[in-house]
Amino acid sequence: MSGAVYDLIVIGAGPGGYTAAIRASQLGLKTVVVERDRPGGICLNWGCIPSKAILHCAELVESIRNAGRYGIECPNLSLNYSKVIDYSRKVADQLAQGVQYLLKKNRVELIAGTASFLKPNEVLVQGGDEKVLSAAKILIATGSKEKRLPGLEIDGKTIISSSEALILKELPESVVIIGGGAIGVEFGYAYGSFGSNTTIVEMMDHLLPEMDEELGRELERSFKKRKIQVLTQTRYKMIERAADGGLVLTVEGKEGREKSLSASLALVAVGREALTETLGLERLKIETEKGFIKVDDQYRTSSPGVYAIGDVIGPPLLAHAASAEGIAAVEMMAGQPRKKIERQEIPACVYCQPEVASVGLNESEARAAGHEIRVGKFPFRASGKAMAVGEADGWVKVVSGRIGEILGVQIIGKGATDLIAEAGLAQKLEATVRDLGRTVHAHPTLSEALMEASLAACGESINF
Repeated sequence: MSGAVYDLIVIGAGPGGYTAAIRASQLGLKTVVVERDRPGGICLNWGCIPSKAILHCAELVESIRNAGRYGIECPNLSLNYSKVIDYSRKVADQLAQGVQYLLKKNRVELIAGTASFLKPNEVLVQGGDEKVLSAAKILIATGSKEKRLPGLEIDGKTIISSSEALILKELPESVVIIGGGAIGVEFGYAYGSFGSNTTIVEMMDHLLPEMDEELGRELERSFKKRKIQVLTQTRYKMIERAADGGLVLTVEGKEGREKSLSASLALVAVGREALTETLGLERLKIETEKGFIKVDDQYRTSSPGVYAIGDVIGPPLLAHAASAEGIAAVEMMAGQPRKKIERQEIPACVYCQPEVASVGLNESEARAAGHEIRVGKFPFRASGKAMAVGEADGWVKVVSGRIGEILGVQIIGKGATDLIAEAGLAQKLEATVRDLGRTVHAHPTLSEALMEASLAACGESINF
């Protein structure tokens, strides 16, 4: 067993870990990253990236199938779902190699293995040759894993999680998705677009329960037009094997009414939980709350010299949140003036069609915080560009405060996940709705909808 000394050990090479490690090296810290899987973590290998590749293919299929309304006939459309999966894996493989290159380019050592704490400044790496690494500071960036439902065993074939959904090469004839959060609606859209008979079961009263209620209800309307069945206020009860090898799921709706759903595949998408079980947190008495590591305003845990970022410290469980927190944490370690990333700064994005995005406070949150609010809303059906490209579903909503400060923005529609960046920047720079509304936007563009919604929030809407 050998030992090595560093300024910083980063446990996990996902978006938070590898980004933090590169920034630490730029700041002059001798840095090593320990990763038990591949560089890029869950997001790049088993989440964000391959799923977006699949969603892109689903969108292409849907666009081609509906091209007849534009006078473009494609009567012989065929789908090779196995090649869709191959494409998504190829994208993930290329980006994993890219992360490995970036670490090497920035003089960050990468060690394969599973890390666990021996002392506050010492970790054991297992997998191949055992190593003991020491450092003045250690950053936990191990991410999260899928939650499981009690009594519902994932077999990887007919009862799956999102990880298996990214590699199974046979398109199911029918699928029931348990959970209507971001993962559930993304796979629901994909399977529905590829032709599977798709049902989404959500126990809350609207899809995307962590987001603005109006977004979830608008998405449900859009899904129903796509023949994707949505059952809200409905909870999973049990699952049985049918005589033909398929599945029969029993769900319970309003007033306790039960319903049976037949499917060839069940996808469990009920959220995620911190990935910490192999770390040995108990040896350092690191405090947790609801399974997530507790940190202060400098990302320090209860153990001196040990920091944590990303999914392991709790919601929002988003790759870009982890990356931003990783940079902030190591800059604080290096003595630079930084503040903790506030939740309101972090956009949330869902990549089904129509896309959904949000930043800051929604209406109910703003009211609950005591703000006097004004709301501006602009539908894409009033947008020249949206109408021209046949993407008129959805809207932009801007929530402003008493003096016109931008408290939050919610978007559902084509390009929402790209449009939300402008809203985030305006909020970061403390622009008002009038500032945003009077910023000249190119015509015709989808971004004009954000301008118009901002004008509506101050009573100056022109085009709606």
